[in-house]
Amino acid sequence: MNNPLKNLLSHIKLKQGDDNKPTKLAYVLIVGLVGLLLIIVSGIFSSSDDGKDNMLSATPDSNTAKEQETFLAKKEDQTAEKDEEISDLESNYESQLTSLLEKIQGVSEVETMVNLDSTKQKVYEKNLVIGTQTTDETDQNGGERTLEDSTREQEVVLVRQGDKEVPLLVHTKKPDVRGVLVVAKGVDHMQVKQWVVEAVSRVLDVPTHRISVMPKN
Repeated sequence: MNNPLKNLLSHIKLKQGDDNKPTKLAYVLIVGLVGLLLIIVSGIFSSSDDGKDNMLSATPDSNTAKEQETFLAKKEDQTAEKDEEISDLESNYESQLTSLLEKIQGVSEVETMVNLDSTKQKVYEKNLVIGTQTTDETDQNGGERTLEDSTREQEVVLVRQGDKEVPLLVHTKKPDVRGVLVVAKGVDHMQVKQWVVEAVSRVLDVPTHRISVMPKN
């Protein structure tokens, strides 16, 4: 097995003469080996750089995705809190309204549903800032005139609590009522129905066209 290889190598002359100088074939082999080595080394470094680039490019995307998930989670929590607050207020209104309507003569087995427009609204104290700017002008004919420009701005009053300033709360406004449904026995009589509509309108401060009263089977 080794004889053909030895014969082949014996025909390849890498040196010539007594000076042992490399032949042209030796130079070609050396240049080829050096070129092959450079190709291999450049391939290794380029693969490493591509991997780093992929890692760097993937990092911002992953961070952005996490930030979006966190933001969406917070929005969902805030929405859930608002929905829960509205639901609690509606339940409170319904309980009080049901108890009140059952005391009306001829009305019994009352069921109510109250639909609120929004959550409670906080009203803050504000200062009215009025500014006036006066400008004197002279035209080409020597005439003089005075221009006044007034501005009106409102600024929220801040009060210090501990190490920070917070708006001064005046009062909390109840949410507006979008609609009311009342189902009860006895409201099929016109006079009793009018009593129910008037009671709901006055208690919840809601216009009568937003109140629906239905007889119960």
